[in-house]
Amino acid sequence: MSRKKWLTAHIDKDLAAQVAESHSLDPFVSLILVSRAITDYEDVEEFFEPDFCFCDPYLITDMDKAVERIEKAINENERICVYGDYDADGVTSTALMYSYLSSHGADVMYYIPDRITEGYGMNCSAVDKLREWGVKLIVTVDNGISAIEEISYAKTLGIDCIVTDHHKVGDALPDAVAVVDPHREDCNLHFKDWAGVGVAFKVVCALEKGDYSEILNDYADIIAIGTVADVVDLKDENRAIVKYGVAKINSNPCNGVNALRQIAGVSDKPLGAVGVTYSLAPRINAAGRIESAETALKLLICDDLKDALSLAEQVDICNRKRHDFEDEIMKAAVAHIESNEQLKYSKVIVVCGENWHHGVIGIVAARITEKYGRPSIVITFEGDEGTGSARSIDGFSVYDAIKSQEKLLTHFGGHTMAAGLGIKRENVEEFFVKINEYAETVENIVPTLTLDCKLNPAYINAALVESLETLEPFGAGNPQPLFGIFGVRISAIHPVGEGKHLRLNFSKANTQFTAMKFGSTLNDFPYREGDIVDLAVRIERNEFRGEVKAGVQIRDIRFSGVEEDKLFKSMGLYEKYKRCEPLNSHEARFLTPSREFLLGVFNFLKSYNVWSFDIETMLVRAKCPVEKYCTMQVSVDVLCELGLIRRESEKLIFDGNGKKADLSESQILKKLNEMQGV
Repeated sequence: MSRKKWLTAHIDKDLAAQVAESHSLDPFVSLILVSRAITDYEDVEEFFEPDFCFCDPYLITDMDKAVERIEKAINENERICVYGDYDADGVTSTALMYSYLSSHGADVMYYIPDRITEGYGMNCSAVDKLREWGVKLIVTVDNGISAIEEISYAKTLGIDCIVTDHHKVGDALPDAVAVVDPHREDCNLHFKDWAGVGVAFKVVCALEKGDYSEILNDYADIIAIGTVADVVDLKDENRAIVKYGVAKINSNPCNGVNALRQIAGVSDKPLGAVGVTYSLAPRINAAGRIESAETALKLLICDDLKDALSLAEQVDICNRKRHDFEDEIMKAAVAHIESNEQLKYSKVIVVCGENWHHGVIGIVAARITEKYGRPSIVITFEGDEGTGSARSIDGFSVYDAIKSQEKLLTHFGGHTMAAGLGIKRENVEEFFVKINEYAETVENIVPTLTLDCKLNPAYINAALVESLETLEPFGAGNPQPLFGIFGVRISAIHPVGEGKHLRLNFSKANTQFTAMKFGSTLNDFPYREGDIVDLAVRIERNEFRGEVKAGVQIRDIRFSGVEEDKLFKSMGLYEKYKRCEPLNSHEARFLTPSREFLLGVFNFLKSYNVWSFDIETMLVRAKCPVEKYCTMQVSVDVLCELGLIRRESEKLIFDGNGKKADLSESQILKKLNEMQGV
């Protein structure tokens, strides 16, 4: 994982005290609300009781037209097709609309395009098939707003279309009977940010004469899964939808969701929105990524639990295959990046492969961004045609970056943090150069980790857990609170879970506590007993035999007292040097290690023989100022160049016993000296 710069949210503590007093809230809860700009009396009340925030569905433009045409189709027994999408939002949207129409006597079918052969949205070949199958009305869910040509074509065949979508509206609206998209300019609502399944929910509520309670009672679990999977902000109606949905998932889910919980191994404990996001939603997504989204759809509309369990097993197999494909592509991508320093230290990483699975390149891009701390684009080629998926970090719009090079692309789309594109093979090299030139125009950014507030470990108890749970459901726009615990001493380190995780004991003043660091082993954990560290933690419920305790999960850890501004400035200088950008004499001088500094690094590595950790840890262990990060990195490069150490994977192996080296033979030092005019 890349090194992140820690930021603590600015909080008006006086205002937080007022909010706590006005609403009888735990002080930590009010601090978090204020940090998230939830301070007005009405907003706080609605946050905790969002049940009454649902707006009249008929306030959405064209809703009346949509309802009238759907009711006509039901009454006249016209065949309706619900045209969906292959991701979790699209599948749940399709399941909701299909199930509702079917239960009300409609002659209804569904159609979800294949991710690989058809791609996203409507296509004319699919419209031809629907005509052959006698369809008279197409109702799109989670797509359609950009299907200008396809909907016009359907009209020439005598097929009416109703668009229900949540994506941004282009320059023109499709020629449909109704276009139900809250992002239309003529739709004046205070809240518009539903997922596709949220818009479908509003449509079925309108068909039900505005009765939200009946629809939520029947379908809240499915609607919630689609909402969290699409990573829309859990505010206003979305918060209410997920609150209802999580309750239904934990009490009386539909057969499909019940089976999915059993297959995922989470049927024996209550799930929060975070659990839904990480255990249920990815499995729905995996079907469309790896094989057919229809399997996941059949699961969600299944009437028989035995059949649902069989379908859930198929979906779970897809999810395991997705993991395998993802790991295979990630391994190949990282190997390519590590073998190319220009690529490794570029501001935007662009990595390409042959016949990588389209369904997982977005996940791989997210993992690369997490590993290297910079925006990344993963492109897979079939012949000369490339398909790419991009992910970014806060402060850098990958959509704007890609749009700046649209002349080199066959298509593109997305938003600030994630985007997709199409590109010809012949344009990739120029695209890499140009998008990095664009990145140079953006103010230097680093990956960040934002803490909600500081936490004294003396306050970690069951009461805090219960107070924090009032902030549920957690997700986009309302993340699980992240606390900073500063200046604690590591008193013990215990491997658990067959050595795959660590249980750590800490102390500060008269307080001791235990925390878990999942996914870390003793071999890759750079900290020792006695180290003074800072922790970024989440506080979660830990229940055993009816007793509730506070479980502490470490999300990040760093040495206390590190001057991060100096560290990141030095890291940035080294990356600038590795990108072969021009350096002034001062920068070159700062990068260049003295003979004494090089000898110190040589002796340090000799004393360890094998160094398995990062350069920041090396600086701390060597008692070297963190602003010398770039100098330490150059020293390692020089020692590798001279054959005194070697790199194996992410380890540095001392190889200098009995060897002599002449520093004047180092090309690295020669070039740096030339930059200084030496």
